[in-house]
Amino acid sequence: KLFVKNPFHLAFPINDINETKSFYKKILGCKIGREDVKWVDFDFFGHQLSAHVKPDELKNTKKMQWMEKMFLFDTLGLSLSGKLGILFLKN
Repeated sequence: KLFVKNPFHLAFPINDINETKSFYKKILGCKIGREDVKWVDFDFFGHQLSAHVKPDELKNTKKMQWMEKMFLFDTLGLSLSGKLGILFLKN
């Protein structure tokens, strides 16, 4: 398990909990932590991401096309082992 000296917690809105779980687990390799029908926590390299089903908060979110599918997104830059990585907050 990765030890992070100063872990962060980031909560964000999503539309679909099953799609979000699939994206973070299968694409980013995050472990699923606690969860309920309206939210799910992920272990993101020792940090905690908490996705909450709140579709009303996503009405004005930018959209991006990736692999022939439209995604709602925000981005967050994160440094991992001295390299810059981009985290897509999959909504």
